[in-house]
Amino acid sequence: MSNQDKLNDLIALRTKAKLGGGEKRIEAQHAKGKYTARERVDILLDKGSFEEYDVFKEHRCTNFGMEKQQFLGDGVVAGSGTIDGRVVYVFAQDFTVIGGSLSETMAQKICKVMDNAMKVGAPVIGLNDSGGARIQEGIQSLAGYSEIFQRNIMASGVIPQISAIMGPCAGGAVYSPALTDFIFMTQQNSYMFLTGPKVVKTVTGEDISVDDLGGAYVHASKSGVSHFVAESEEDCLMKIRKLISFIPQNNMEEPIITSCIDPNNRNEESLNEIIPDSVSKPYDMIKVIELIIDGGDFFEVHKEYAKNIVVGFAKMGGMPVGVVANQPMFLAGVLDIEASRKGARFVRFCDAFNIPIVTLVDVPGFLPGSTQEYGGVISHGAKLLYAYGEATVPKVTVTLRKSYGGAHIVMSSKQLRGDINYAWPTAEIAVMGADGAVEVLYAKEIAALDTPEAKAAKYEEKKKEYNDLFATPYQAAKYGFIDDVIEPHTTRFRIIRALQRLQTKRVTNPLKKHCNIPL
Repeated sequence: MSNQDKLNDLIALRTKAKLGGGEKRIEAQHAKGKYTARERVDILLDKGSFEEYDVFKEHRCTNFGMEKQQFLGDGVVAGSGTIDGRVVYVFAQDFTVIGGSLSETMAQKICKVMDNAMKVGAPVIGLNDSGGARIQEGIQSLAGYSEIFQRNIMASGVIPQISAIMGPCAGGAVYSPALTDFIFMTQQNSYMFLTGPKVVKTVTGEDISVDDLGGAYVHASKSGVSHFVAESEEDCLMKIRKLISFIPQNNMEEPIITSCIDPNNRNEESLNEIIPDSVSKPYDMIKVIELIIDGGDFFEVHKEYAKNIVVGFAKMGGMPVGVVANQPMFLAGVLDIEASRKGARFVRFCDAFNIPIVTLVDVPGFLPGSTQEYGGVISHGAKLLYAYGEATVPKVTVTLRKSYGGAHIVMSSKQLRGDINYAWPTAEIAVMGADGAVEVLYAKEIAALDTPEAKAAKYEEKKKEYNDLFATPYQAAKYGFIDDVIEPHTTRFRIIRALQRLQTKRVTNPLKKHCNIPL
């Protein structure tokens, strides 16, 4: 065989590998409105940047006639490429090859990508579209999953890990995405669950559809498993590219600062009027965020889950920041179980990858009630408290209105090592609101009065007395718990200047094997 013949064989093999499970299965994939694994990789990465590994790898299984079903690459496209010139590692499961089911060799390909990502310190992105374990391989397939999970655990907090659910993801397969930092799902074809509708019906008698059990909306709004929901596969992949722009390559690098045409000293006069005169009237915290960040470009995380707290990425003066803010439009911005979990997870990600945290506070407290207490709001609330107290990145906090009781402490207070704590003149920083305080402090005195009119007058008198003393930022400022009371329209400038001066901050926590956060 001549050298040219060998070259022709190589070209033929590569062409065969690119067809995955064959043209008919590719057509079936397209008929479902889904791209193939290779098409997804091409959309995700910079054009021409993909370097593929293990194109010729095949499975070794001979059980149940599997030796007759051999496909080059064995069900996963894996390698490295770039997003906006930055190196990332990627694997994309190929549903056209035996339903994307995980074999021993397929797991080895994924593990190789993850190992290389750890070696060079680059994000790893997994595009999941798989029927689960390859049953024909038995325990070897389960061992493959275990190897992947262990690498997810070792990579956690070292390199960013991103998962996209582009089709089915069921059984034990769900635990790899669950161990990563962010999960994307698409509205049409994504679903995740440990046990499918048929098993649920058999075991519990419950009739439930695939979408209602593990669809994108369910996991985005109810379970909180999914961080992002995309309208389409293209939208999903573009959102991943955008997420990458806010985060560093690894835990040893700083986020990339980009040029910014939005003036750092831009004043927003509308902020002076955004807080209603009535303390019980809501306003949209998203509008506040958009007015102070670069170009109003806010990349919200967990948008549909625990809407009483807002988290997401933005840039301020070209610097990537993580934003955490109470949302008065939902449950008056109280903290509850879901909000505490959502906030804590986000704060810990930012801290792991050196992303400064900007916190906007308007919190009346924790949500009361037996449902919250039985659900463990004490432990869950402690997660957010722990996350803020543990974080060593620059932390800038602005209190806009209410900041009461334990929730005041939790939301990046000075005592939790908040670096710069500002307040607007509308801030109310106290143990509780005036109504509750008057009932605790003066209940007997008011009850002893003879007439309803006298009781109402005394109540209003004591309420005004309490508000005059505590419903301001100046009591906290007097003790140094608030560094400055600022004019709202200067908020953008003050935060950016604080972040610039905190860029060289160096704080280390005590040496330990690991923390014992209240999980």
